[in-house]
Amino acid sequence: MKRRFTIPTWIPTLVFAAAIYLAVRYATQTETITRYWYQVIQFAAITAISALGLNLIYGFNGQFSLGHVGFYAIGAYGSALITKDFGRNPWSGDRVGALSWIIAAQLGILLVLAAFRYLRIGRLRQRVRSTLASSLQPHECNVICLLLTLAITALILAAGYYATIGLHWVAYRLNTALYAALPQKLGVAVNFAVAILSGGTMAALVSYLVGLPLLRLGSDYFGIATLGFAIMMYTALQNSDLVIETMKGARGMVGIPPYTTWTWAFGALVVCAIIMRNLIRSSQGRAIISVREDEIAARAMGINVAQQKAMAFSFGGFFAGIAGALFAHLYGFLHPSSFNMIKGFDPLIIIVFGGLGSMTGTIVASIGFALLIEGLRVILPQGFEDWRFVIYPILLLLVMLLRQEGLLGTREWGWLRAPLPPDRDIPVPPRALAAQRAGGNNSEEA
Repeated sequence: MKRRFTIPTWIPTLVFAAAIYLAVRYATQTETITRYWYQVIQFAAITAISALGLNLIYGFNGQFSLGHVGFYAIGAYGSALITKDFGRNPWSGDRVGALSWIIAAQLGILLVLAAFRYLRIGRLRQRVRSTLASSLQPHECNVICLLLTLAITALILAAGYYATIGLHWVAYRLNTALYAALPQKLGVAVNFAVAILSGGTMAALVSYLVGLPLLRLGSDYFGIATLGFAIMMYTALQNSDLVIETMKGARGMVGIPPYTTWTWAFGALVVCAIIMRNLIRSSQGRAIISVREDEIAARAMGINVAQQKAMAFSFGGFFAGIAGALFAHLYGFLHPSSFNMIKGFDPLIIIVFGGLGSMTGTIVASIGFALLIEGLRVILPQGFEDWRFVIYPILLLLVMLLRQEGLLGTREWGWLRAPLPPDRDIPVPPRALAAQRAGGNNSEEA
């Protein structure tokens, strides 16, 4: 069988993405668009990154989360602490002090989690209880098991604390040597890149820790619990100056270097889309989607449902942290009101509007959402700007009534579509080949 020649889907997708990037760059350099609309376009790309993370949690994994804005805030404030410390007036006393402590704290938490996973305290308690059951009363066994659990937990946490201090010493020496060897401009760029990545990893780590107890809940209860986490984060940010003075609490954090550009925002969106597409189209991604379709059937097929939920929730938090880091360095100012409960519904509206389970729909809806909100601010008469929060919900209701699956449903465009199996040469059985030859000879004789 002769193979068909088809153009790989990544080629037109790459051309289309490059055209969008170059068009915005050209429009900015020629001042075809104002600086205000330039920031709006960057904000649209940042919103798309955050919405992709929530779509992974809700659209692909089926976990109804209302606490996504909390991870967005963690990435924003965490990355801002790193870059603000790297300036001329470091708030921690050293240019790499905040970065070293954040890296050490994350590694220390990972070591603690690894220790708990290695020791398997639950199984250890069961062994101790079964050993003592013959000689002690049940309530006495419970007390001993509880004391044993508390003692092991205290030892692990103490070891994690001292390990974090040692890791800080190592990270501080390495960071100092690294940035001393780099030119100034390159050092700033590297520090910003590390801050973005740290914002994502911090949010992913917190989302994993939050998901450990909450992912056992059902969908509705899980949504309420994550909403409580978002409110808790908002309250903590309001009083954050009591712990770290430079965060300013309810006054808002100022002095954040505005490093985010169209190149950074668009590049981060492309990288996140590639990571999410490859994850979803892999066997791991199919396991994540199977949990959304039917948890009981997925568990019956041998899929670790809890692990898939935790993975999707952590990756979603990672994307939210990346978006928060870019947001913090877009405007150079952070306030807790940017991460309140009302703002937390924006990515949920976007993924429902674009289509649950569609990466293309999420990106298109994010761009439309940002341009619509800011466009109505410009179009509406002065004094009526707040009416945009009445107009766009009406448009959303119309879309939900006329097209309940969203703009694109679960469909994808270009390279984001599921890859087709490659064409293969099908071998012809010997008998069929002999029959074809015999038929050809007979036709020639006729």
